[in-house]
Amino acid sequence: MNLKTAIRPTRRHAAVLGAVAGVAALTLTAATGPASAARDEHHASKAKPTVVLVHGAFADSSSWNGVIERLRREGYPVIAPANPLRGLASDAEYVHSVLKSVKGPVVLVGHSYGGAVISEAAADSPQVKALVYVAAFAPEKGESALGLSNKFPGSTLGTALNPVPFPLPGGGTGTDLYIKADKFHHQFAADVPKPVTDLMAATQRPVAASALDEKATTAAWKTIPSWDLITTQDYNIPPAAQRFMAQRAHAHTVEIKASHAVSVSHPGAVTRLIEQAAQATSH
Repeated sequence: MNLKTAIRPTRRHAAVLGAVAGVAALTLTAATGPASAARDEHHASKAKPTVVLVHGAFADSSSWNGVIERLRREGYPVIAPANPLRGLASDAEYVHSVLKSVKGPVVLVGHSYGGAVISEAAADSPQVKALVYVAAFAPEKGESALGLSNKFPGSTLGTALNPVPFPLPGGGTGTDLYIKADKFHHQFAADVPKPVTDLMAATQRPVAASALDEKATTAAWKTIPSWDLITTQDYNIPPAAQRFMAQRAHAHTVEIKASHAVSVSHPGAVTRLIEQAAQATSH
């Protein structure tokens, strides 16, 4: 047998193997093509609720930046609307309007006074599957943020405030509350580097004094599962008040040695609690 005859079967076998490989490649392409990718994307989006972050008094939406970065890395859609800080009922109506614009399930998170706002806003929002309170108020119907803060000793906020009058739209005068710049670091964010708190003090959003004294009309935590991050070095909301509200709401509770500005100083801990809430309610 010469060399030419010997190699013919090998070429035929190669052709057959090539054809088989081509069919396999086509099958693989069909299985992993655009339709499959769309299905995967659909399942992924279905498994990840939108996280809506509501800031409180003396802060703005940028206070959530570290949390937003971490949540997005984990694939969560995130919205951090500006809380008007004008009045509990009107602030809750505004957040409720934001919730209505979101498709699919929501994990609603509130910091400080923002906790009172989410408790109202979520009451008629069936897409809200979990509430997360971050160093926050969770009032019962008829309670105010100010009343809850004064219910237990430990808050030094009153002496740190600078009241500033402002004109009301319908006439008359209201009072905006700011934390004094020279007291902001110690009062609000003692575990945050001072250069950062200097910027936070300059950009703080004031809250209308009447908003802190306005009584809640509902308590969504009675019907929606809740999680609570309690800050044990908090000079705005006493830790005892936070524990009282968390226990009353039967919240899944985590305590952390942190200031009131825990979303800035410990964004990882805040993110982990939000993810726990999302995973527990995404069924």
